[in-house]
Amino acid sequence: MFLGTYSGVLSPKRRVAIPSSFRRALGEKFIVAKWYEGCLVLVGGESFGALLEKLRGETKVITRGVRDTERFVLGSAFELSGDEQGRVVIPNSLALYAGLGRQISFIGLGDRIEIWDSLSWNKKESLIAKAASETLEKLANENK
Repeated sequence: MFLGTYSGVLSPKRRVAIPSSFRRALGEKFIVAKWYEGCLVLVGGESFGALLEKLRGETKVITRGVRDTERFVLGSAFELSGDEQGRVVIPNSLALYAGLGRQISFIGLGDRIEIWDSLSWNKKESLIAKAASETLEKLANENK
């Protein structure tokens, strides 16, 4: 399980060390792809299919929404493996999509890791914190 927030430094050649606790859970090969809200998603190669199933939901028909989700995520995905020090090179197309600067944040979210530009993450986290109690109330009312 991926938990916590870790900082990283992206080199000019887009190389970054994956946090060691995440590396152990990811395994030898992992997948990085575009994700929602301007970040990237990082999952172990074995877990990628399960993540896609969650996105597809219960649908048995390949609807436009499913096709677009697959195009967005699968069409941008790269398989990576780290070097001896756990470093990987983030593909240029993904670094540009996520607006990655020198400082990046790895956010552990249970079954996946999101990779954010740190400034973007700090803004997003601030918005989440402001809306947290309202969101919780809304969810509680929906589940009555």
